[in-house]
Amino acid sequence: MRVAVAGATGVLGQHVVTALTRLGHEPVLISRSTGVDLTSGEGLERALQGSAAVIDASATDNLSSKASIAFFGAATARLLEAERNAGVPHHVAISIIGAAQIAKNYYAGKALQERMLFEQPEGWSMLRTTQFHEFVYRIIDAASIGRFHLVPRMRTQPVAAREVADALVRIALGEPQGLAPDLAGPTEERMADLVRRYFAAKGERRNVLEVPLPGRWGKGMRDGSLLPAPGTALGTQTFDEWLAAEVSA
Repeated sequence: MRVAVAGATGVLGQHVVTALTRLGHEPVLISRSTGVDLTSGEGLERALQGSAAVIDASATDNLSSKASIAFFGAATARLLEAERNAGVPHHVAISIIGAAQIAKNYYAGKALQERMLFEQPEGWSMLRTTQFHEFVYRIIDAASIGRFHLVPRMRTQPVAAREVADALVRIALGEPQGLAPDLAGPTEERMADLVRRYFAAKGERRNVLEVPLPGRWGKGMRDGSLLPAPGTALGTQTFDEWLAAEVSA
């Protein structure tokens, strides 16, 4: 089966491409590096020709509400239009557990993406997950001052991006199902603890300072809004198992 992967060169997208290839399917890489621009639509319809599904693993590095809304709004609209024109019957998206309730900063764009899909009468599936283990890299890069790292006070239950990719591929190979059952990691954690364990595993002495972020975004990080509901399907790889593999690599 030919499956297009938007954001194919990103953290999640690379795992999706690997999963499709491992199962004997043909991934079509959708990214600027392959000459396709999601936000402008340049080259998109041509790239989607002959695809049975599209997995949208695209993301933006800009965390502001305005930028996130602009990116996910444009990318989702362009994809849906190009899929209709190319005759692609199945659109598969990923969102974040709790993002639609918080709907601020990065989550504002994901909330818009969800609304846009809910407005579609058919032909789509969406999987909500918790943050990936790899999210620790973004947190570390976000606010570093010398040997000091400011980390938001955040409750999280991180999941392996590889397991998320496998779930997205299983969904894409089936019929559209609308909102799929959520997926989360196996263990609740505090983000500051994950950062400390990362530095310890790397043998680096860093000062990690946990700070509460203001507004709805920060409150949602602290109050458990980003955690899975009871009964949510759980992945198997823990953060420490992922970290051990990252360090050994």
